[in-house]
Amino acid sequence: KNHNSELVFDPSDPDIDKSLFERKDWTSSEFGLAGEEEIPANAPEARGQGFTMSGYVDADHATDSMTRKSRTGFIIYLNNAPIYWLSRKQLSVESSSFGSEFCAMKQCTEYVRGLRYKLRMMGIAVPEPTYLFGDNQSVLYNATCPDSMLKKKSNSIAYHFVREGSARDEWRITYINTHLNVADLLTKPLPAGEKRMRFIRMIIHHL
Repeated sequence: KNHNSELVFDPSDPDIDKSLFERKDWTSSEFGLAGEEEIPANAPEARGQGFTMSGYVDADHATDSMTRKSRTGFIIYLNNAPIYWLSRKQLSVESSSFGSEFCAMKQCTEYVRGLRYKLRMMGIAVPEPTYLFGDNQSVLYNATCPDSMLKKKSNSIAYHFVREGSARDEWRITYINTHLNVADLLTKPLPAGEKRMRFIRMIIHHL
């Protein structure tokens, strides 16, 4: 139908309201001594201005009718260019949407940490934290609030990994309405309509 649709590497600066990504004071939390983000000691001198890195994260809880495993979906942008996306069934069965969303956030932040390292090793500046959007209020609160207390031991690995990166300012996380979260496209088959087309236009350019 759209034979001339193409992925386009758009280097223009993204329109991100950075006031939504508040930098919290983590000194009173378990990560009070986490310090700043670890920079590779053998990284070459950075050249240029670098990129603004952002991402969208989502999970569809218990989407597999046979195993009741959830599906993770996330997409990463450098400036306005989508450079990586993932849609994958989770390895564990999560009993709540909170658990599946936190596992999705952990998978996304693991990739972000690796990408930030690779860019620096290629001499590309990474001057800012990565700005991540998610649509689960509980996950966002527990990932960004220094006074949060873990209530489910089964989610402890994802919980502490994501919070440690937030404390180090590797990434900052904020809420986005599910109807604006393009990662929703990667967690389930969306029916044709305005929502699906809006998401596709965030990835594909109709030239």
